[in-house]
Amino acid sequence: MEFRASHRYAHISATKARPAANLIRGLGVNRALDILRVNQTRGASLLNKVLESAIANAAQNDAVDVNNLVVSDARVDEGPLVHGRPRFRPGAMGRAMPIRCRTAHLRIAVTEKELG
Repeated sequence: MEFRASHRYAHISATKARPAANLIRGLGVNRALDILRVNQTRGASLLNKVLESAIANAAQNDAVDVNNLVVSDARVDEGPLVHGRPRFRPGAMGRAMPIRCRTAHLRIAVTEKELG
């Protein structure tokens, strides 16, 4: 059975959070938590919270052993801009430079490891 957790509209660019998601995909949850705690990027700390939430969702089911969980899917997708459109600040020679405050949707799914 698959258990999911997500953090939508996170105030981080998707390109900054994707490397941390690539590190944990396919690993056991205990190993993934260790890697995210050691990694000192902002994306790793956000993904750590989402992973802990997915583990807590799995722990609600008594038939699931939490130590046998594996990160089956870790995705970071782009979200909308913070104000829905780019804002502008003054640039050189009278031009306008856009400010794009990006967001991201962080999604993690964990499944039980198949013994066999």
